[in-house]
Amino acid sequence: MTKVPQLRLAHATLQVTRLDVALDFYRDVLGFHVTNQGEVPGGTNLAFISQDPDNHHQIVLVEGAESSERGFVLADHLAFRTDSLDSLRILHTKLISAGIDPILPICHGNAWSLYFSDPEGNGLECFVDTPFHVAQPFAKGFNLDQADEAIEAQTKAMIEGEPEFQNMADWRASFEARMGK
Repeated sequence: MTKVPQLRLAHATLQVTRLDVALDFYRDVLGFHVTNQGEVPGGTNLAFISQDPDNHHQIVLVEGAESSERGFVLADHLAFRTDSLDSLRILHTKLISAGIDPILPICHGNAWSLYFSDPEGNGLECFVDTPFHVAQPFAKGFNLDQADEAIEAQTKAMIEGEPEFQNMADWRASFEARMGK
């Protein structure tokens, strides 16, 4: 059997109607930096943005025609991992200050997430991993205003009886074994 190469997502490209407004949001609210910006032949403006010095761009914003109306960001969104619940709280505050509404805090059992849209309606998710695994899909609200310990204890109590509940480290080891690594 031929081994399948491992693929890692390198970047995403989003169409926006107003590049200046999109850049303000991604820079000022989400903390991205413009690595390059310019016009391609034909007059299309675009900007490359990143938060990672190992990646020239994580997102390319391409100015284009008006996009269609979008709904809830369940299936059509970009997701960004962050390092702590405190980071998620800081982001939540920045989103509120930027007038982003709605912001949906969702516990997936294996992650605590904030779902929201950028000013163009592009769906976004920022999340932090929990120490648990539970079968997906799983989604319930959670209160980000609580202390970390309370959020973790409530999450564990909420998912202990769910299928596949276990510590994430155990699930990773099992998945790695299934992958033949």
